[in-house]
Amino acid sequence: MPIKSFRPLTPSGRFTSLNQVNSVVSKKRPERSLLEPKPKTGGCNNNGRRTSRHRGGGHKQLYRVIDFRRDILDMPAKVQAIEYDPNRTAHLALVAYTNGEKRYILAPEGLQVGAMIVTSNKATTNDFVVGNNFPLELIPPSTKVHAVELAPGRGAQVARSAGAALELVAVENGRATLKMPSGELRFVHPKCRATIGIVGNGDHSKQSLGKAGRARWLGRRPHVRGMAMNPVDHPNGGGQGKSKGGGGRQQLVSPWGQLAKGFPTRRRSKLSNAVIIVHHNGRKPRGQK
Repeated sequence: MPIKSFRPLTPSGRFTSLNQVNSVVSKKRPERSLLEPKPKTGGCNNNGRRTSRHRGGGHKQLYRVIDFRRDILDMPAKVQAIEYDPNRTAHLALVAYTNGEKRYILAPEGLQVGAMIVTSNKATTNDFVVGNNFPLELIPPSTKVHAVELAPGRGAQVARSAGAALELVAVENGRATLKMPSGELRFVHPKCRATIGIVGNGDHSKQSLGKAGRARWLGRRPHVRGMAMNPVDHPNGGGQGKSKGGGGRQQLVSPWGQLAKGFPTRRRSKLSNAVIIVHHNGRKPRGQK
């Protein structure tokens, strides 16, 4: 999808570059039966405590119910529209099955309106086209896939954002090996389902909002850097002139003391460590040779 720039008729227009969605997204209202209300939380949890900072306001949004399980088997579906989703970076494809049921799926790159897709547990060589969904054990190695399950029947959990894709390395010894976008290699059950192709709207990361107001429309409140504060307000604050680490030689940390750079946030006791072959930094898990 091309990126559209603007003539600098206003100060914000000089730096604004947005996705040109008109060439891809259909001009239709979202499917009403697949909409749910989405109340604003302002970054607070169910106890009213602020758990995510710098959130609040923004435009009203309705949640689109997405079929991450793809559990209607061996029934062709026709793509009726490619739609914008305010809740995620990827676009959605509205598909209508031959029994009349309509569902939303993530729109992969190259999927066109009018195309036919299918979800099945059996496949031939010509079935591995964009948008079709199969278990990993049926998909040929080196295929790019997205919306991958981590446990059979749980629904897609990995590679769901714009431009994301995994590479199926191999299926052997009752395990499927996947290469994550970070470079991590991990085992997954071969019965886990995946969709062929790369998630569309890959140019989303190339956008420049251009002004603070557009961030507020998205519900993002201002974020003040710690090094711009006083020492009483943040560990990185203070110092004579502009300084990287505040007035002293302390480590860069959050307001609550957690290291901000180079701190491993993954627990060593996490159960999924057993299915990781190579971490994103190229290291093998502890205990492996």
